[in-house]
Amino acid sequence: MRVVIVDDQGMVRAGFGVLLNAQPDIEVVGEAVNGEEGLRVVADLRPDVVLMDVRMPVMDGLEATRRLLDGSPDAADPPKVLMLTTFDLDDYVYEALRAGASGFLLKDASAGELADAVRVVAAGDALLSPSITKRLISEFSRLGAPRPPSRARLAELTERETEVLTLVARGLSNGEIAAELVVAEQTVKTHFGRILMKLGLRDRPQAIVYAYEVGLVRPGD
Repeated sequence: MRVVIVDDQGMVRAGFGVLLNAQPDIEVVGEAVNGEEGLRVVADLRPDVVLMDVRMPVMDGLEATRRLLDGSPDAADPPKVLMLTTFDLDDYVYEALRAGASGFLLKDASAGELADAVRVVAAGDALLSPSITKRLISEFSRLGAPRPPSRARLAELTERETEVLTLVARGLSNGEIAAELVVAEQTVKTHFGRILMKLGLRDRPQAIVYAYEVGLVRPGD
């Protein structure tokens, strides 16, 4: 797995680079000090995963992620973006997910957590903990009513797919959803894959954002 690290702190880039290059299946192929430079490096090197800091000069991680994943022709197969955050200080969970980030990683993560996070998002899964889901719900509570225009797409889902999407939006894991619905975990994964395809969504974070925006799930449910 090829990784690019975008962070304005040299010690963070160096430290993460050492930890990731020590893994047999991961290689750090490039670095950048801000979002603008990061876009150029990613375009040149085409990594599988980008570790993107939230707060940077010139261009922050949110804007860089939006531009990287905006669906432009030259981004037909964009990398997965893993946001680097101090979490307790950063209030950008909602915006980062809307921008297309596949998850979040604390800057004080251990070597094992760092490597596992890269593997998870590279495989197409999302790194979204229950605590981050709570932050997302809290943000929707603050913003008020959801925006309804795209709700019509929900009609494309079967009753069971709608159930699965609802439980995903409430922060349940695939295993927990399987237990709730009394089905195999692989069945849940199959349903969720169809949900993403029908709704034109990228991953779990986008599915959660969509469910709240259209009002399928509301804060407090």
